[in-house]
Amino acid sequence: MAQLTSGIRSVFSWPKAYDGFQNLLGVRGFRRAYVASYLQPFSDARILDTGCGTGEILEFLPASVTYVGFDMSPEYIRFASKRYGSRGRWHCASVLEMDVSEVGSFDIVMANGVFHHLDDQEALQLSAIAASALKPSGRFCSFDGCFAPGQSKIARYLLSKDRGQNVRGPEGYLSLVEGHFSVVTLTLRHDMLSIPYTYAIIVATNPRTA
Repeated sequence: MAQLTSGIRSVFSWPKAYDGFQNLLGVRGFRRAYVASYLQPFSDARILDTGCGTGEILEFLPASVTYVGFDMSPEYIRFASKRYGSRGRWHCASVLEMDVSEVGSFDIVMANGVFHHLDDQEALQLSAIAASALKPSGRFCSFDGCFAPGQSKIARYLLSKDRGQNVRGPEGYLSLVEGHFSVVTLTLRHDMLSIPYTYAIIVATNPRTA
C-alpha cells in the first residue's frame, strides 16, 4: 500500500482530525449523495466496507443493515467501534488478507477512497475479493479522487498532494474493475465538495467469480 503519512499528513492519522478536515471540505454532503445515488442500500442489506476508516458512512445507511468494516488503522477502528458500537462488525486488518468464506456473502461491497492507496496488483486483488464476496445480484461501489482532462488546476494540484500515491485517470480505475464484473459504469463528478475536486465513482454489477 502506497501512502504518505509524514509531515502535515500525519495529522490525518488522528480520527477526529481526519473527520473534521473532511467535513470542512463538504465530504459529509458527498457521502450522503453517494449513498443515495450510487450505493442505494436497502433495509437488511449486508454491506462490506473494505476501507471503513472512522465508520462515518454508517450515518447515511439504514439502521437495519448488517455492516462489516475493515481498516488497517487501529486508531480508526477503535474510534469507529466506540462511536458506532454494535451497528458494525469491526476488523483491524487488510481486506486483502480476508478469507471471504469466513464473512459470508454481501449485497454491497464498498471501496470508498481505497483504490488510490493501492498499486495495480493490490487493486486488482481487491476487485477479485469484492467479486467473490458479492451475491450474484450484488453491486460493488467505489469512489476515488481522479485526474481528468479539463479539470480545475486546483483539483489537479490537490490530487497530486494526496496521501494516496496511486491517483489514476478514469481508464486507470476502470482497468482495475472490468476484469471482475460484466457491467461497469464510471461517473466523473466535479461538483461534490466545497472546493474544486474530481471524483471517479464506479458502480459494478454481475460479478465474475470464475
